[in-house]
Amino acid sequence: MELQVYKKDGSLSGNKVKLPGHVFGVKPNEHVVYLAVKTQQANSRQGTAASKTRAMVSGGGKKPWKQKGRGAARAGSNRSPVWIGGGRIFGPHPRDYSMKITKKVKNLAKISAYSDRAKQEKIKLIEDFKLDNPKTKELALILKSLDLYNEKILLLLNDYDADILRAGKNIPKLEIRVATSESTYDLLNCECLLMQEGVVKKLSGTFKK
Repeated sequence: MELQVYKKDGSLSGNKVKLPGHVFGVKPNEHVVYLAVKTQQANSRQGTAASKTRAMVSGGGKKPWKQKGRGAARAGSNRSPVWIGGGRIFGPHPRDYSMKITKKVKNLAKISAYSDRAKQEKIKLIEDFKLDNPKTKELALILKSLDLYNEKILLLLNDYDADILRAGKNIPKLEIRVATSESTYDLLNCECLLMQEGVVKKLSGTFKK
């Protein structure tokens, strides 16, 4: 599969880049994709939700009323969960939600996501560019020239570029990652995957056969 490379102004550069089959041409493995996304979402949970049991709430000590003779249900403590202000039964307590998957599974999930984006023709290539002025306006003009401004975009950079990262902070629906630092969720949670030209070679070397 070959893709045209665009310039910053939205015109074609005349170059074509062949996408490596071992990254963009495999059959997506839905199960490993599910595991990768589930792991990322689980690891992002704080796990700090907490509630008080009857042992933690104030009160208790004295029996509210005598056992018999009142015509009412017996009660031993006002800390009982059936009382207002009492403890909570089976409530949440702080816990660790973190999960782990192997590097092999993580890489296979990314390859599956890349292949899915390629199959659905949701990948665009742009030349390795720099911003003349590190302004949001300039990066927004580049996206508009590519007819991508109103879409949910993941921009993959070949190398770390503080100017581009800073300029993209205020653009809605735009996420920017340096190639190989993106997650499977990032790849799937976009309408268009916009990659700098050099990213293809970098990915091909990272995910060797």
